[in-house]
Amino acid sequence: MDLDRAHQIARDRGPIPIVYWIVRAILQPFFRGYFRLSRVGREHIPAHGPVLLAANHRSFSDPFMIGLCLRRPLHFVAKVELFDKRWKAWILLALGAFPIRRGEADDEAMETARVILERGGAVGIFPEGTRTRPGPLGEPKRGVGRLALETGAPIVPVAIIGTEDIRRGWWIRPRRVKVRCGRALTFPRPLDREPRHALAQEIANRVWSCVSLQWEYLGGLPPIRRAVVVGAGSWGTAVATLLARGGSSVQLIARTAEQANELAVLRTNVGYLPGVTLPDSISVATADAIDWSEIDLACLAVPSQALPAALDSLAPRIPDSVCVLVLSKGLVAPDGAAPSELVRSRLGARPVACLGGPAHAA
Repeated sequence: MDLDRAHQIARDRGPIPIVYWIVRAILQPFFRGYFRLSRVGREHIPAHGPVLLAANHRSFSDPFMIGLCLRRPLHFVAKVELFDKRWKAWILLALGAFPIRRGEADDEAMETARVILERGGAVGIFPEGTRTRPGPLGEPKRGVGRLALETGAPIVPVAIIGTEDIRRGWWIRPRRVKVRCGRALTFPRPLDREPRHALAQEIANRVWSCVSLQWEYLGGLPPIRRAVVVGAGSWGTAVATLLARGGSSVQLIARTAEQANELAVLRTNVGYLPGVTLPDSISVATADAIDWSEIDLACLAVPSQALPAALDSLAPRIPDSVCVLVLSKGLVAPDGAAPSELVRSRLGARPVACLGGPAHAA
C-alpha cells in the first residue's frame, strides 16, 4: 500500500472498531492463559485524553501485549516493511498501526502520531527504534521527546519482558510475559513549536530511565554501570575506553603507582595505546585503591602467565556478585588450563565470560 495513503487512513479513520475489539476479545484470554500475561500499573494510564506509551521492544507481539493494558484502542508504530502487501496493510491499519521508517527521522510518522494525540488518542512508541534482543535495553531515540514537546501529551513508561524468544519460525512458544506501567510523566511545552533536538533527546533520556526502572524491577538484565579493568596494557586500556564510551563508569587498575599517576595526568596510554584519549569517566589507580563496592563487571586484561598471581591477590577483594570477563589470551601454564576455567576455580561460582578473537587494541 502507498505509505501516504496509509498515514492518511491512520489520521482520518484510525482502527476499525469491530475488527479491533473482536481481535482483542480473542487475544486477551489466549495471552493470559498461554503466556500467563500479567499487567501491573494499568491504573497509571489515563482513561481519556492523549497519552504516549513508551516501551522497550523485544518481539512482534509487544504492541498486542501492551494494548491489553488499555480499555481503549492503542495506535502503534510498525515498520514500513510490514505494509508491503495491501491485505497486510489493511489488517494493520484496522488494528491501529501506522508505518514508520526505522533508523531515520520519519517526519511523516511523527505527524501521524501528533494528529492522533491531538484528537485524544493513545499512541504506543518504541524509543529504541527497533527490536533489541537479548541483553539489556538499547538507547532511546529522540522521537518520544519530540512528540511530548509538540503535543504536551503525558508519557507512560512501560517495560515488557518475556517476549524475546516466544517465536521460533511459525511456532509460538509458551513463555511467561510481564508488563509493568509506571506513573505518567508530563513535560511543559515550549512557547514556539519548533523541534529542539537537544531538549527532545533529554526528555527521551528521562523517560527511558523510568522504563529502565520498570525493566529491572521485572528482572530484566541491567546495563553495565560500573566496571573495573585489571591491567593497563593496550588491551585493558582499549576495553576500558570502550566501556566508558558505552556509558559505564570505569576504574582502570595499573600495575604500579607510577603508571597510574602517568595515565591520570596524561589521559593517554603513550606506551601501549598512543593517540587514544581516556574518557572522563575512567579513573586510574592501583589495586589497593580500588573501591569494589557496587561493581557490575570485572575485566581481567592480564597475560595468561600472570593470571594465577593476579587471581590470588584479587580473590579476597572481588565480591561474589561481580561478573568477570576474561581478556587473557592463550592457555595458562603449566597445565594448559583455559583462563576462564582458572577464574571459575579460583573465584567460585559466578557468571564468567571470555572475549576471544582478534585482540588488536587500536
